[in-house]
Amino acid sequence: MRKNKTRKTLTTLLALFTAVSLSACSTDKGASGSTSPQQTKAAEKGTSSAAPAANSDEPGWKSDTKPITFDWYLNFSWFPNKWGVDATTQYITKKTGVNVNFIVPAGNENEKLNTMIASGKLPDFITLGWYEDAVKKMIEGNMVLPLSDLAKQYDPYFFKVADPAKTSWYTQKDGKFYGYPNASSSQQDYKKFGENFTSTQTFLVRKDMYEAIGKPDMRTPEGFLNALKAAKEKFPEVNGQPLIPLGLHDFQDKGNLSFLDAAQNNSMLANFLAIPYEKDGKLYDRFTDPEYVSWLKTFRKANEMGLLAKDIFIDKRPQMEEKTAQGRYFAMLYQRSDMSNQNISLYQKDPNKVYIAVDGPANAKKDAPTLPGPGISGWTVTLISKDVKDKARAIKFLSYLMSEEGNKDVYLGEKGVSYDTIDGKDQFKPEVFDLMNKDRAAFDKKYGSSFTFWMLMDTNMMLKWAPPTVEPIKQPEEWTKGKTKSFSQYDNITPSGTSEEGIANSKIAQIWGKALPKLLLAKSDEEFDQIFDKFLKDRKAAGLDKVQAYQQKEFEANKQKIAQFSK
Repeated sequence: MRKNKTRKTLTTLLALFTAVSLSACSTDKGASGSTSPQQTKAAEKGTSSAAPAANSDEPGWKSDTKPITFDWYLNFSWFPNKWGVDATTQYITKKTGVNVNFIVPAGNENEKLNTMIASGKLPDFITLGWYEDAVKKMIEGNMVLPLSDLAKQYDPYFFKVADPAKTSWYTQKDGKFYGYPNASSSQQDYKKFGENFTSTQTFLVRKDMYEAIGKPDMRTPEGFLNALKAAKEKFPEVNGQPLIPLGLHDFQDKGNLSFLDAAQNNSMLANFLAIPYEKDGKLYDRFTDPEYVSWLKTFRKANEMGLLAKDIFIDKRPQMEEKTAQGRYFAMLYQRSDMSNQNISLYQKDPNKVYIAVDGPANAKKDAPTLPGPGISGWTVTLISKDVKDKARAIKFLSYLMSEEGNKDVYLGEKGVSYDTIDGKDQFKPEVFDLMNKDRAAFDKKYGSSFTFWMLMDTNMMLKWAPPTVEPIKQPEEWTKGKTKSFSQYDNITPSGTSEEGIANSKIAQIWGKALPKLLLAKSDEEFDQIFDKFLKDRKAAGLDKVQAYQQKEFEANKQKIAQFSK
C-alpha cells in the first residue's frame, strides 16, 4: 500500500495512522527474575532456545511461552503507543509470553535507520515502508534473515498462514523472501473483497465553508482557484488565526505525496487526473503529461494569488495535525486516514465543521479519479534481523501475528474486555466502540485493539469483525469506493541501493525534491517553464534513461508474477 495504501484503509484502520512516539527497552526477565541459561545463550548467539514445532498444523508459538522481550524498530517517528500499556498487548503477552519494546526515531527516519545499518547491528524486528531503499540495503548486506529459511527450520506452520502470492511477490533473486507485508491485497483478494476496497487518497473540504460559498465545482483550474479565493475572502480567520486555503502533505527531500513523492513514485494529483501509468505496454512518464503540468501551473497561480500559505512549505505532520484539529484548512489534497483522528474531534464539537470528500482536480474530460486501492506490496514490510536474540521465538511470533488468530487478537483484543459475542457475532462491546469513535487516542491507550498495533494486520481478514463505518469517517471512505484500482504491477519497480540505476534514481528524486517548491513559488508561468525544463535536463543528465529501462524490465516481470497468481 503505497502510503495509502496508506493505504487503502477501512474505517477501523484509524489507528493505522494515529500519531505516537516510543522508546527503547531491554530483554524481559523470567518469572524468577532472571533469564534462563538457555535464553541467555540464545540471546548471545542469535539462535533458538526452543525446538521447532513437530506438527506443521499446530501454531509454533504454543511450544514455548516463556517470557521474552523483542526489540522492534518502527521507521515511523509519529508512532506513540507502547506495548503493555493497553489491555490488548497485555493479553497477547500473557498468552504468548512475548513482550515488545518498540524503538522509533525521534526525528528523521532515514537518518536513524541509516545510522543503525552503518553500525552493522539491528533490533530483533524491523518494520518500514516496502518502498524504502533500506529494505534492499538490509537484504543485500546480509543484515536480515530469510523468513523462508526460518520458517522451514523452526516453524513450518508459517506456511499455513502466509499467502503464497505475497511470499512469491517478495521473493528475491536468491529464491528466498525476507519480509512479509501488512495491508496487502493480491488479485485474488480483489476478486473476493474488491467491492469493499477503498483508498486513502481524497480531496477534502471543510463542510460548513464549502456550503457557505455555494458548493462550487472544483474540478477545473478556474473553479478550483475561485473556490479557494472565495473561502479566503469569506473566512479570513478561524478562531482568530489566518485561514489556510489549501492543505497538502508535507514537503520532503524527494517531493510531496500530494504532487509527487519520488521516493514512492506516487502522486495524488496524477491519480486525481486519471493519468495512466502505462500506454501500449510501455511505462508512461506521467509527470510530463500536459494535464499534470497544467495543474502544477494552477497551483503556482494559487500561490501568486496569495492562496498558498507559507505554512504548507515548512510544516511537518505534527504541525499539520494541530492545524487540522483547529479546522484551519479550507481544502486538503490529503490522505483521509492521516487526519481521521482530528476529523473525529472536529465532528464531536460540531458536525458541520467536519471535513468531507468532494470531487477535486480532474482532467479536461472530467474523468473519475483512479485512486490506489490496497496493493500486493501492502503498506509496510516486517523483517527479522540477523542479530535476533531468539530465531525460533521470533518466527513463531511473526506467524502468530500473521494468522487469523493473531489478527483477531490484535483487532478485537481480549474477549470480555474489549469485545464479546453479541447477536451471534464477535464484535466490540458498545462502550468500547463508542470510545473508539469519540476519542481514538484514549481508546488506543486503554484497549489498544482495532489495529492500534498494525505491523502485521490483514485488512481483508478483519472485514469479518469490522463494525459498520460511522461518521465522520464514513463519508470520505464511501466517496472513494468505485474509484480504486490495483497498481500492484507498478510497485517495486524503482531501483534502489548502490547499483548504477539506484544511484541515478536517488539523484533524480532529490532533484525533483528541490525543483517542486521552486515551481510552485515561481512568479510567472515563464519562470515555471524555465525551472521545469531545467529539471527535465538535470534528471536526464543524472541517468534517467537507465532508470526507465530498469523500471520497464521490472514492470514486465511484475506482470508475469501477478498473472501467475491470478489464474
